[in-house]
Amino acid sequence: MPDMRTALVTGATSGIGHAFCRELAEQGYDLVIVARHRARLENVSDELRARYAVDVEILAADLSQRAQLQRVADRLADRDRPINMLVNNAGFGMSRSFLKGELADEEAMLDVLCRAVLVLSHAGALSMKERGRGHVINVSSVAGFVPTGTYGAAKAWVTAFTESLAQELSGSGVSATALCPGFTHTDFHERADVDVSRLPRVLWLEADSLVRDCLEDVKAGKVISVPGLQYKVIAGVAQLMPHSLLRAISSRADSLRRRRR
Repeated sequence: MPDMRTALVTGATSGIGHAFCRELAEQGYDLVIVARHRARLENVSDELRARYAVDVEILAADLSQRAQLQRVADRLADRDRPINMLVNNAGFGMSRSFLKGELADEEAMLDVLCRAVLVLSHAGALSMKERGRGHVINVSSVAGFVPTGTYGAAKAWVTAFTESLAQELSGSGVSATALCPGFTHTDFHERADVDVSRLPRVLWLEADSLVRDCLEDVKAGKVISVPGLQYKVIAGVAQLMPHSLLRAISSRADSLRRRRR
């Protein structure tokens, strides 16, 4: 009997998550796709089955809700239906600054960007470690390398957490990788109501190509995957630059963006 591979992808119905689903299905993975809206999950499931002839399981869950998050964690821990790859991709951003926004919205974002990654990585990594193989991919952002509000702070946590997880999993046959993309052509910024219309074309990435690059980095055993030469340079410079200068640059860019809105 052939060795079946199954990947669980959160935020699977759009953007980078959808690109992961397409690429993994093309590589022969069966899929467990997770998102809030069942109707959108069904549309993606139909598309993947028809195009790639893979099995697709739907799991509708709002990851900001602890009980619904636990259902996804339980699926990852199911020994009878093993998951070989976990892609923690679900997330969203907000256009308002921390002090001008609603605290409840900030808490929900933190729950999805951090708590969900923590809970699902724990369930997935434990199950994979027991079998001696598997991959955890946590979608972070280059925003985590610079002071960019609570979204960037959450992504900085995701990157640091993934590095720690990778160290703990060393030698187990299970890997952990933080994917840190920059601006990517998806509906993410539109949903967050963030104006990116004046960004230069050179800063934009394509979801399909960055996913392929990430999966190559996973195969190569890289813990941090930064797609695109421009963002490799930006990330490298940001990590060498004094934090005081980073804060000044970030503050100036944020001020200009808000003035244009």
